[in-house]
Amino acid sequence: MMPSLKSKYLLLALGTGAGLALLVGGFAYYEHRIDSADIARLTYATVEQKLEDDLEARGKSVVNVTGALLASPLVAHNNAAIASIAGRLLEEQDIERVEITDARGVVLFSASNPLSDPARNAAAPRGPALDPLVVTNSIPPDIAAPAQRTGALKIWVSRAQMQATLASIGGQLEKQQGSQLKRMRATLARVTLPVVLLALIGGFLLARRRARPISALIRSADRIGEGDYTSPFAVARRDELGELQHALERMRQKLSETTITKNYLDTVLNSLSDAVIVTSPDGIIKSCNEATQRLLGYSDADLVGKSLCSYIDEAHRSAFDLGGEAPEARETVLRTASGQTIPVSMASSSIASLDPQFEGNIYVARNITERKRAERRIRYLARYDTLTKMPNRMQFQHLLQQAIARSRRNQQSLALLYLDLDRFKDVNDTFGHSAGDRTLEILSERLTRVLSKDTVIGRLAGDEFAMFVDLPADLDNRPSLGALARTLLDEISRAFYVNEQEVYLTASVGIAICPYDAENTIDLIRNADAAMYHSKQNGGNTWAFYVPHMNAAAVERLMLKSKLRRAIERDELVVLYQSKVDLRDGRVVGAEALLRWRLPGHGDISPSQFIPLAEESSLILDIGEWVLDRVCSDYKRWQRTVPQPGRIAMNLSLRQLKQSSFIARCRSAFRKHGVSPTSFELEVTETTLMTDAKRTIGLLNELYALGLHLAIDDFGTGYSSLSALQQFPIGTLKIDQSFVRDLAVDSNDAALVRTIIDMGKSLELEVIAEGVETSEQLEFLRRHGCFYAQGRLFGEPMEAERLLDILASQAGGSAYHAALCTPAPRHVKLHH
Repeated sequence: MMPSLKSKYLLLALGTGAGLALLVGGFAYYEHRIDSADIARLTYATVEQKLEDDLEARGKSVVNVTGALLASPLVAHNNAAIASIAGRLLEEQDIERVEITDARGVVLFSASNPLSDPARNAAAPRGPALDPLVVTNSIPPDIAAPAQRTGALKIWVSRAQMQATLASIGGQLEKQQGSQLKRMRATLARVTLPVVLLALIGGFLLARRRARPISALIRSADRIGEGDYTSPFAVARRDELGELQHALERMRQKLSETTITKNYLDTVLNSLSDAVIVTSPDGIIKSCNEATQRLLGYSDADLVGKSLCSYIDEAHRSAFDLGGEAPEARETVLRTASGQTIPVSMASSSIASLDPQFEGNIYVARNITERKRAERRIRYLARYDTLTKMPNRMQFQHLLQQAIARSRRNQQSLALLYLDLDRFKDVNDTFGHSAGDRTLEILSERLTRVLSKDTVIGRLAGDEFAMFVDLPADLDNRPSLGALARTLLDEISRAFYVNEQEVYLTASVGIAICPYDAENTIDLIRNADAAMYHSKQNGGNTWAFYVPHMNAAAVERLMLKSKLRRAIERDELVVLYQSKVDLRDGRVVGAEALLRWRLPGHGDISPSQFIPLAEESSLILDIGEWVLDRVCSDYKRWQRTVPQPGRIAMNLSLRQLKQSSFIARCRSAFRKHGVSPTSFELEVTETTLMTDAKRTIGLLNELYALGLHLAIDDFGTGYSSLSALQQFPIGTLKIDQSFVRDLAVDSNDAALVRTIIDMGKSLELEVIAEGVETSEQLEFLRRHGCFYAQGRLFGEPMEAERLLDILASQAGGSAYHAALCTPAPRHVKLHH
């Protein structure tokens, strides 16, 4: 059992008992001192009284004698005589001061004796001086002038002599007492000194033992009070102080786990670049960080106490839900002190507390002005041709779809004219791409000028343009459309002046009419395109209306659709792999699985031909499951040679994503082959993402939770906004090859690719460029921060065995494409 605090204090009591011996001896000493002091005090008092009486008698005598001498001079107002008499009186050593007043109390003489200054009197006793004796007496009237009033005489008689006498007597008494006490002290010292010494030593040791832990506890408590919870207590005692140390250590640990100081919290919040606002439940601002003040242009005093809604732009105020909890960011617009509006992405969460004063909401707002600007820019670049400022293929199809729906509602018809320049490649090859771009700009200006304002014109490809016009119903519009086509051809046949050169061009035009030739956008464009190629095959510089026999490809399409049903059974499908390369060192870090159909008698058929056919039926589901099973099988075989083959990407169609059992099938395939889902990536197009986005988010979140990586394929060709894409668990952006193809020679494509790369970085996404075919494209991408690419520059899509050979050789040595990815020399100038 550990000793208690009381047991230690018993030791102190034991030392006190040893001191009782000293008290007994000291008692006798005390009694003797009292008796001696009484005798000395009585003797001293008797002598003091006697000397006081003598001094008072002398003072009265001096006053009476001097008063008689002063009577006459006072009556005669002889101040000189008064001063002379008083001066003689001051010659007495024991007279310190003399003061003479007349009958009216006016002071006639007042002076002190300089010889009576104790500082000048060497015989004056040491110690505090006694106050002088003051003697006052009225001066008797003069016999010669009995009617005159007399004055008064006051003298101060020094007690210095008396004090010296008393001091001498006291010294003799003390000397006598001292000799008696010395003998008693010597006896007591011999008895008590050893005991006192032992008690002092024991007390010192005990006090030091007690003081050390207490001092340590005090210092530790001070550190805790200052917010320092880092230094643990050194618990070495096993008594009540030890228990106190244990309690303080437990308190320190709990405080270090649960306590955050206000200064630390303020520092953390003020370090954030996002605005943080804390409000009461009814939306009144209680506190905010410095980023909020910078964002809104108000000081902390201006913001606190105001409603958060008052800083939201009035046009967006009604849509802002003050009480709703929004852990996912929602967009709104704030109005600053200068009246400027700033778009922000705002997330909110409620503060739950048992104390009502801490209840409320916390809002985190991020300025998305730059993101909105970039979003508008990329939306424009993705939908409009930067060279001609016309809608590109994507936007044109969108506008055409709306026009078809409008004409159907109005029971009208619509004509699509598809225009392609004849042998435009010769212009680029002869005069350069800049001359070709200028020619297209002039052409777009001519088309805009010659066509009515209601006509929508778009640039669908390099030298391919299309336009559609509304037509009256129930009329034969072919003659007017032929005249319009002829007008276009005549306008195009006029000379183009480019770089001081005269350039002559012709064009071919195909015309298809909705609803006679087609009732949807895709078919209408395809049929107009078929008519245009018919015109081109007839020599160009002409036009043709679509007729069914022009679209012989439809027959082949039906043939492919019927044979596709048996492609899996006949083992005609093949998975090839296109390597994904790290542009920084040339290492192959993964691949994309590409499906090919090797139809006997036709060779390899591109997925762009048969995948749309498969998606029209349930074949896409069977094909997708077959591809997943084959890729997992290949990956497991690779791992026997290369433990980490990299990430393999597979394309995911909308039909697959809509399949209710798709996630279960994925999980089953991974379990069957014993491969990790984290080794694979699913590529989804923007169109697939935005179709039923709410349901798609849930499905993609399940796939992401399974461990799969997700990528947006062909980014920039769809209609999605970046704010919408942020809702999806996407980790990779793949730049469409149509933008990469001409980025080294087309400033518009280069600007679009740069924007996508920067946007991907801002969203912390991995950016991969597709369709890289030249070293100029590679250097452009690497220079602008896109470090992953795939394309024919790194080889054609290959079979699984060939990719395994590359991975194996790379694992045993340097990167496979190291030489290809060596940075270009400084003197090489890349064209943009």
